[in-house]
Amino acid sequence: MTALMQSPSNSGWTLVNDELDNLLEGFFRPLRRRPEGAPSTGAVPAMDVTERENEYLIRMDMPGVSREDIDITLADGVLTVCGEVKRQHEDKAGDRLIREERCYGKLSRSVRLGSHINEKQVAANYKDGVLELTLPKAEEVKPKKITVS
Repeated sequence: MTALMQSPSNSGWTLVNDELDNLLEGFFRPLRRRPEGAPSTGAVPAMDVTERENEYLIRMDMPGVSREDIDITLADGVLTVCGEVKRQHEDKAGDRLIREERCYGKLSRSVRLGSHINEKQVAANYKDGVLELTLPKAEEVKPKKITVS
């Protein structure tokens, strides 16, 4: 949106700076902070982490990423999930792109879990653009019930 406003000197109309215009356009939109530990470049997928008695459950939004393009590693207590959204649009002769808002490229997210995860039993499921990771707790960190005699 380009707006016109009268200059203070009344010498005529001037164009408002695009950066100010963009700021005002986005004023009522919520701000998205970059999560702690997130890379400074590339997309950062949103995630929910739920703790259960015997496991952690992580759900991560990865729309547009195919199952083959997801890479999950767990090393030294750090879970890293990487993926890539590939461009699906083919430019054909005579085509003219009118608007492009979808993002393409690599995305990545790392989370420090610590050493209390049973790495051998981690499971991953991907359905409808949501990656779901089940991370069982190691035996030594599970809560133990102590009976009073």
